[in-house]
Amino acid sequence: MSNTLVQDLIEAGIHFGQRSSGWNPKMQPFIYGKRNGIHIIDIKETVKGLLLAKRFIAKIVSEGKDVCFIGTKRQAKSVLETRVADVKMHWVTERWLGGTLTNFRTIRLRLKRMEELEAIEKNDNFASYSKKMESQLRREMMKIKRNLEGIRHMDKLPGALVVVDIQREVTAIREARKLGIPTICLVDTDGDPDMVDIAIPGNDDSMRSIDVVIRELCLAAAEGKQQRQGGGEIDTEAGQGGDSGGPRRSRRAQFRRDDQDAAKDAPRGNDAPAPSNA
Repeated sequence: MSNTLVQDLIEAGIHFGQRSSGWNPKMQPFIYGKRNGIHIIDIKETVKGLLLAKRFIAKIVSEGKDVCFIGTKRQAKSVLETRVADVKMHWVTERWLGGTLTNFRTIRLRLKRMEELEAIEKNDNFASYSKKMESQLRREMMKIKRNLEGIRHMDKLPGALVVVDIQREVTAIREARKLGIPTICLVDTDGDPDMVDIAIPGNDDSMRSIDVVIRELCLAAAEGKQQRQGGGEIDTEAGQGGDSGGPRRSRRAQFRRDDQDAAKDAPRGNDAPAPSNA
């Protein structure tokens, strides 16, 4: 991990957590200290989680699976729509509809309905319908498009979920856990890291910090696509526990070994710049 990326993370303020009064004690291993009533996240733990997440994403994408990025908070919307669209992965930025994963067949039916309405609009611009019916059909089309535009090409369940703000997207995480889909989350100091498979401790309220994390994960997805097209192999064993049908506990046990490998690549001592209080 280059010092340039570490510097980008610090300049983006990824090490600033929530107020110490609202923290989750389970985040204690990821906290460096406390300043002015604000918890400071250990940047080395952030880098370690980011390395592990990148390796895992590159691995599953190279195997032909896709990744779905979820971030419905205002700070994450524009970042996901720009970064994720560039690597042709799936994203949800408006609202997570309950059952998007567990009732995926119904979601596909709604997407098919949207395609039908778009075809009608393209052919005759609703000229064969009355004004009232045209207004209803347009509203229906826009509603479906607003909620499902980012997953319109997702014809199968994703190989992993990337989530910004674990508390806000708890429904999506629960659905993924129920189906055995691995989850990668940007977790602030008020989150529960035990709910996810790979936690990236960091500030989930800053647009800049979200942008740096999503940028790196999208680069990993692009690398996985290149490996898939070239028939090569990712230089890592991370993600061997990504079998969507396996128990979550066994996946986390397998991630533990990859976590140790990521720790070797994380900056140590004077390699990482000290968190700034600015």
